[in-house]
Amino acid sequence: MSETKKLVVYYSLEGNTRLIAETIAQTLGADLLELQLKKEINPKGLLKFFWGGKQVVMKEKPELLAWDKNPQEYDLLFIGTPVWAGSYAGPFNTFFADTKLKNKKIALFCCYAGQAGKTLENLKSALVGNDILGEIEFRDPLKRGKESAIKRVLEWAKKIASNTNG
Repeated sequence: MSETKKLVVYYSLEGNTRLIAETIAQTLGADLLELQLKKEINPKGLLKFFWGGKQVVMKEKPELLAWDKNPQEYDLLFIGTPVWAGSYAGPFNTFFADTKLKNKKIALFCCYAGQAGKTLENLKSALVGNDILGEIEFRDPLKRGKESAIKRVLEWAKKIASNTNG
């Protein structure tokens, strides 16, 4: 039986989602795929809320830099996003349009400062036709307890992975 191929796909503006994504990848020996905008939003100041929220509300598909991993080649995907305007970040509109994921095992995570909103539900709607194995959310892990967030994600990721290695 071959080892499950794992990929962590994420977008991070301020580093919270990156922390969780990198922790999962290091723990499980997974590959990382960071979605990066061709024209990145400035993480400083209040305009980030306007531009990020606009992408979500208008369902924009911002242009992304090319990525070097093919999600179709992986058995298990962890997908992580910051919460923007109560949903997943705009770069995922582009990712989902460019990468038709079907019949994949997927685990979802999000990071938020205010509220998680409908982020995970909206991700599940965008990923219909896949097997969602689990979901977890983190409130501002870099500011509100980095160590406890790392501990939580380690336990969660190991549990998800152990349920897929058959």
